[in-house]
Amino acid sequence: MSTQQTTEAEKKYNKWIWILSIVIPVVVAILFGVKIPNVEPLSFLPPIYATVNGITAVLLLIALWAIKNEKRTLHENLMKTAIACSVLFLVMYVAYHMTSDSTKFGGEGTIKYVYYFILLTHILLSIIVIPFVLITYVRALAQSFERHKKIARITFPLWLYVAISGVIVYLMISPYYA
Repeated sequence: MSTQQTTEAEKKYNKWIWILSIVIPVVVAILFGVKIPNVEPLSFLPPIYATVNGITAVLLLIALWAIKNEKRTLHENLMKTAIACSVLFLVMYVAYHMTSDSTKFGGEGTIKYVYYFILLTHILLSIIVIPFVLITYVRALAQSFERHKKIARITFPLWLYVAISGVIVYLMISPYYA
C-alpha cells in the first residue's frame, strides 16, 4: 500500500476521530449530571468497572509484549479487547452516575491531596487519550505501521496511566461508598 493510499485511508476516519473526541467527553459530562428518577441505584457497578480498568491495563501490557515479540495478530486482538473494555467501563461509569449520587472522598490531610491529584490527572488524561487511541487504531487499520508505532509510543503510557489510576481512585474512595 502506497503512502498516498494510506493517507487517504486515514483521512476518511479523521472527521470521526475528532467528532468522537469531542462528543464523548461532552455527553459523559452531560449524563453525569442526569439522574434517572425512581430507579434503584446501581451501587454494585464501581468494583466491576474498576476491575474492567484493571483488565484494560493488563491487556495493554500483554499487547505491548505481543508486538515486541512479533505476535501481530495477538497484539491486534488484545488492543481491540482493550478498546472494548474502555467502552464497557464508560457505559458502566455513566450508568452508575445516572442512578447514584457521587461519593465524597473522606480522607484528610496529605492523602486527600494525593487522591485529588490522581483523580484530576485521571479525568484529564481520560479525555486527552481519546483521540490518541482512535488515531493509533486508525493508523493500524490503514496499515501505516511506522506512523502507528510513532503515536503508540505516546498513546500507550497515557492509556496505561488512565487504566491504572482508575483502579487507584476506586481503591482510595471505596471505603466511603454508602
